[in-house]
Amino acid sequence: MQLFYADHFVLPLPPGHRFPMDKYRRLRERLLASGHFPPESFREPPPATDVQLTRAHDPGYIGRVACGELDAAEIRRIGFPWSPQMVERSRRSSGATMEAARAALRGARCAANLAGGTHHAHRDFGSGFCVFNDAAVAARAMQAEEGVGQVAIIDCDVHQGDGTAAILADDPSIFTFSIHGAKNFPAHKQQSDLDIELADDTGDADYLAALSRGLDEVFSRVRPELVIYLAGADPFAGDRLGRLALSKEGLLARDRAVLERCAARGAVIAIAMAGGYADEIDDIVDIHAATVIEASRYTR
Repeated sequence: MQLFYADHFVLPLPPGHRFPMDKYRRLRERLLASGHFPPESFREPPPATDVQLTRAHDPGYIGRVACGELDAAEIRRIGFPWSPQMVERSRRSSGATMEAARAALRGARCAANLAGGTHHAHRDFGSGFCVFNDAAVAARAMQAEEGVGQVAIIDCDVHQGDGTAAILADDPSIFTFSIHGAKNFPAHKQQSDLDIELADDTGDADYLAALSRGLDEVFSRVRPELVIYLAGADPFAGDRLGRLALSKEGLLARDRAVLERCAARGAVIAIAMAGGYADEIDDIVDIHAATVIEASRYTR
């Protein structure tokens, strides 16, 4: 299974910043030590080009990001201070999801970006720690560069994929499905092709039942060649931004449900990690590592 990483492109953050940037390095190290993946499985992706980004983002916004011309309000909305490293890491994160999708399409069946899932980035602004929308960029790139027809984005982060929904609102060739907390960020939701909103403290059983219904609807409405799966760790009970109260076992069952349904329908899968904000970074790493190890079964 091919795993694409960019954690060595470090985004400098001020002391006390609440984004757990170190989780990506720890995830790669955990997977390398697991024995499931030889060193050659881990690959550095190329950065997304302006041409690739422009299929999902406004050229003026891309230019302001690249040149450090975002205003103070735009920076606050993103939540990261601007730096050249922020630009490079954001390009590499989109590049990693593109390369995971490309690898899956070219025979691997399933591949992963060990970061990504930046689904709050809209066409002309960033938001919620998201600069460029890697899922939208990758979906459009695979259509333009690999001849893919129908794509589905299955977003199981605890927060709605509002940027993804907005960017792709008028594109029937990319189906967007988000299952998320009803009262969680963002306050103003967009309309995906399918949204399932869940109450605070939804546990494993109710979540998995709702997800199963959602997957039934996705695959009854479209037949995707490629699925981009956002496997957020933040529905976890110990996540400080989550509130859905899933266990680690419930999250693994979620992953298995998505992967099995995609495999049964013949869709190849590119996975992005998306959110995770538990107080203990090891909990985030546990969840993401379990997702990737489970996914490796679908490359055989």
